[in-house]
Amino acid sequence: MAVTNQHQTVGRRKTSVARVYLRPGKGKVKINKRELADYFPLEWRRRAISSPFEVTGTSGQWDLVVNVKGGGLTGQAEAIRMGIARALVDVDEEHRKALRDAGFLTRDPRMVERKKYGQPKARKRFQFSKR
Repeated sequence: MAVTNQHQTVGRRKTSVARVYLRPGKGKVKINKRELADYFPLEWRRRAISSPFEVTGTSGQWDLVVNVKGGGLTGQAEAIRMGIARALVDVDEEHRKALRDAGFLTRDPRMVERKKYGQPKARKRFQFSKR
């Protein structure tokens, strides 16, 4: 069964990838088939997810279905936030300026630096001994 009037976008942060499906509705949020409060027990992560709706003034107008994988909870929350922002721009181009000013449309390029051989971590060195 195909859902009409659905907007599908992708958000990324670190190694997290969030597929966001935005549908007209009453503001229900499902993340990996779980309720928002079950998936993100901390209030500030839930606020990060709802912030694009508050910036654009569209709280309670859309239902969200999200599939997210990879990374930790903070990376997942910010990936979802980016996917929601992209979907809201898809809905109405007028939202772009407000979301851009809030920084929700910019992909954060920071990634974990790889570990190098001959070192215990990415930048840490083994203790140097002159003699």
